Amino acid sequence: MEMNGEERIAAPRQLVWEALNDPEVLKECIPGCQELEKTSDTDMSAVVKVKIGPVSATFNGEVMLENINAPESYTITGEGKGGIAGFAKGGADVRLAEDGAETVLSYDVKAQVGGKLAQLGSRLIDSTSKKLAGQFFAKFNEVVSGKAGGGGEATG
Repeated sequence: MEMNGEERIAAPRQLVWEALNDPEVLKECIPGCQELEKTSDTDMSAVVKVKIGPVSATFNGEVMLENINAPESYTITGEGKGGIAGFAKGGADVRLAEDGAETVLSYDVKAQVGGKLAQLGSRLIDSTSKKLAGQFFAKFNEVVSGKAGGGGEATG
């Protein structure tokens, strides 16, 4: 499964970069994320609960940041095991480009699943993956734009 896209974020590139490296921001934005803990400068452990069609699974996994070129790009990779549901692994190349006061975040995602999840069919997996990626980037945009706007609202 592969997909790509871009998100225009109303925030300076440095702020977007910091958010992409902040486990609290990532946890808030990843759909179904129950835990995300930094274990080193480039590694995190995660627990994510997702439902794909009739299969619900809680994935325990590791997330790694590689090819770091601050504040322009990095590769984020991860692998999660969901017990009898199977496994999911993949990665995304993320790039940040300044455009005036805004930042254009572009991404190329590659992912694969195995086990029971793989039997659900590629159409269902692709559509669910696109939906989850869309939810992540929309929420990320909302969170980062809110920080850049300096809104005095408490988040929570």
